Amino acid sequence: MSGISVDLNSDMGEGFGAYRIGDDAAMLDIVSSANVACGFHAGDPEVMAETFRKAKERGVSVGAHPGYPDLWGFGRRNMPYTYAETERLIAYQIGAAEAMAAYAGHKLTHVKLHGALGNLGQQNRDIALAACRAIKAVNDKLVCLAIALGEQERLAGDFGLDVRSEIFADRAYTDEGFLVDRRLEGAVLHDPDLIARRILSMLETGAIETITGKRLKTRIDSICVHSDTPSAVEIARRLRQSLQAAGVAIAPFATS
Repeated sequence: MSGISVDLNSDMGEGFGAYRIGDDAAMLDIVSSANVACGFHAGDPEVMAETFRKAKERGVSVGAHPGYPDLWGFGRRNMPYTYAETERLIAYQIGAAEAMAAYAGHKLTHVKLHGALGNLGQQNRDIALAACRAIKAVNDKLVCLAIALGEQERLAGDFGLDVRSEIFADRAYTDEGFLVDRRLEGAVLHDPDLIARRILSMLETGAIETITGKRLKTRIDSICVHSDTPSAVEIARRLRQSLQAAGVAIAPFATS
């Protein structure tokens, strides 16, 4: 697969106060882009500033990772906000991320929705519209990193946004192209070698592989490894090694 370039991203800065989630320092040595929690589902000003600073030191691009204000549920529960309220929640968090990135001497390059909000942005047109409007209003130069085959990916171009398509290394897909519910067995993948083989196959075919073996054609601009997945560092390291061995270049889709 010589000549192919892909971004490798991870969601980071997901601790808050005295609590830490994932090994951000180790992941930043592997990935090319980091999506930083903005203080609602996780993160706080201290964690954000530290994550942005370390990312800059390693040459890793950074994005805002807005989610629902749901610390107890880690942003993975749907919440009953109106579409207008959701738009403002996203805009607020993008602004916070831009400020803290600037404070750390880095520059925000993209926006990626987190958890339940991200899943809704893939499946719900109104949530996708709210997200696109928020990005457009705050900074229309930010890249919209959207889940492949979703509403947000389809709509972002209508707003004049630069949109990139993301797949997940450590998550299983339904035949509709959605992520399998985390509550179901097999939804989260853990075997680094299996994950690496699966992603190489997806890149070769230009398609998502579903739980039944179907292949859904899609652009693949970025690949996510969740930092809170057990063995996340080993999964990311093995995936990067496999991609590079196959001739795939790892590079951010956006630069500061």
